[in-house]
Amino acid sequence: MLYAILCYASEDVVCSWSKEQDDEVMAKLLGVQEKYAQAGRLGPVARLLPTTAATTLRTVKGEPVVIDGPFAETKEQFLGFYTLECADLDEAVDFARELSQVNPSGGSYEIRPVSLFNPARVPA
Repeated sequence: MLYAILCYASEDVVCSWSKEQDDEVMAKLLGVQEKYAQAGRLGPVARLLPTTAATTLRTVKGEPVVIDGPFAETKEQFLGFYTLECADLDEAVDFARELSQVNPSGGSYEIRPVSLFNPARVPA
C-alpha cells in the first residue's frame, strides 16, 4: 500500500535554523530515506517553501477568490511530505518514527493511505 507521510512543525522554528543546522537536519533525514529509496519503495519527497510563499484559492459565495498565504491559524504548518510503499500501516509508522528521531523541530507526522486518482499520469 502507498502511504503519504505529511510533516508538520512550527515554521518559525524551522525557518530560524542556520544554513548549517538546516543542512545537518536534511542530511539526517536523507539518511532515513536512503534505505527505502535503495529498496525502490520511496516515492516523491517534497519540502514546501514557507507559508508566506503560499497562495490559496477559496470559493466564497460561489466565486473563486485568490488570497495570499494559507488559510490556517495553527501552531504547526504543513512543511512537506513523503510517499512510501509499505506492507502495512505499522511499517509506515516505523518510517515516520525514524524521521521524528532525527528531526529536532519536534512536530508531527500524519500518515495516510494513498489512493491514486489517475496512476497513468504519475511521473516515473
